[in-house]
Amino acid sequence: MRVGIFGSEYQVERQSLIKRLFEELRIREAEVYVDRSFYTFLTDALDFEPNIQGVLEGDEFDLDLALSVGGDGTFLRTAARVNRQAIPILGINTGRLGFLADVGAGELNDTLDEIFKNYYKVEERTLLRLHTKDRAYRGYNYALNEIAVLKRDSSSMIMIHTFLNEEYLTSYQADGLVVATPTGSTAYSMSVNGPIIVPQSNNIVLSPVAPHSLNVRPLVIPDSDVITLRVESRNKYFLISLDGRSEIFPAGIELNISKADYTTRVVKRYNHTFYQTLREKLMWGADIRMK
Repeated sequence: MRVGIFGSEYQVERQSLIKRLFEELRIREAEVYVDRSFYTFLTDALDFEPNIQGVLEGDEFDLDLALSVGGDGTFLRTAARVNRQAIPILGINTGRLGFLADVGAGELNDTLDEIFKNYYKVEERTLLRLHTKDRAYRGYNYALNEIAVLKRDSSSMIMIHTFLNEEYLTSYQADGLVVATPTGSTAYSMSVNGPIIVPQSNNIVLSPVAPHSLNVRPLVIPDSDVITLRVESRNKYFLISLDGRSEIFPAGIELNISKADYTTRVVKRYNHTFYQTLREKLMWGADIRMK
């Protein structure tokens, strides 16, 4: 099996787990490749020279499996690197709260055993595509979690005129608007009181950030809808963020958001369900009085 490893560069305290991962892959006779930036971190910061078959450069590589070592942010960066190549991604959690990177250190061996026995499932996750005239957004214009339109710094609220399939919906006067996939419903959208949506749902959620009007609520729409946003800002600029990759835009640029024409493939264990993850990560039903 050809395995690519992508990782966070801020996990020096997790080096024992990282080294154990490489050892477990060696025992299973995997062909191991490491993303260039993570390889530099391993050799420079950890003084660790892994026994690998090669370093991944550029945007195209041939892998059977991608391992994302870190938190959900690392998983999002890995998904952006994999892009359209349909390589399934497994998230190994060395961070804190992880919905995408949900395999903990204690599950590593069992998970790898299942992977190498071909006993796992792959979920297809929806992405969002941002389209701007003349490609005003210069980066990777797809998002697995969310596309967020936000005010800059401590400036006054912005006005976001919102259209669905060219029909006017409303104008959000708020600190921003989060347009999230079902995968992203447990990320930024959830932090601004958006609903949790199961990953298999064919929906998108619009969650305003600190709206000025109390009767403005998050809205769930079909993922076949095309969203058009026009932003007004007193300081003439606003921020747009795709899975945390941010750029500053001048007011007046029209943003078109739609479902992408490809998916991200996420590896899950058969004994892990989304509802189980919700119970564990959000501590549903837990009583802090019980020790």
